[in-house]
Amino acid sequence: MIHRLRSALLPTFAVALLLSLGACSLLPQRDPISITVVGIQPLPSQELEMRMAVKLRLLNPNDTAIHYNGVYLDLVVNGQPLASGVSDQRGIVERFSEEVVVVPVSISAFSVLRQAVGFSRTQSLDGLPYVVRGKLAGGLFGTVRFRDSGTLRLPAGMK
Repeated sequence: MIHRLRSALLPTFAVALLLSLGACSLLPQRDPISITVVGIQPLPSQELEMRMAVKLRLLNPNDTAIHYNGVYLDLVVNGQPLASGVSDQRGIVERFSEEVVVVPVSISAFSVLRQAVGFSRTQSLDGLPYVVRGKLAGGLFGTVRFRDSGTLRLPAGMK
């Protein structure tokens, strides 16, 4: 009895697997979203943490809009975690367009201390490497993850 049941279900399972693989190929191919930090502004701080508003420019190079209903951001400077934050913002980055999103982040006193120790080794803020990672949650195609990296470049008067 079990052998007959297995024999009957095996072809059904194989057909379902082939159909699901074919459905995946129908989904549109998406280029990664481009994220750039365009500004950082101070927010009211609390006890042993600093708060900042990080402005991100989201650039959608795709032919379809990206719908999101939450943003997560993680900022690493000089190889050390510095700040992270979330926002329950909802929005749409239309096809071939850009939006600016503001995410509040927290910087703990311990993160500042770690950065100070790393800074004492480099003696300059100019040229410090940074990495921004995060995600735009939700939407039709699920979560869209992003990553940007580079080096801090200070204006000539601040070096």
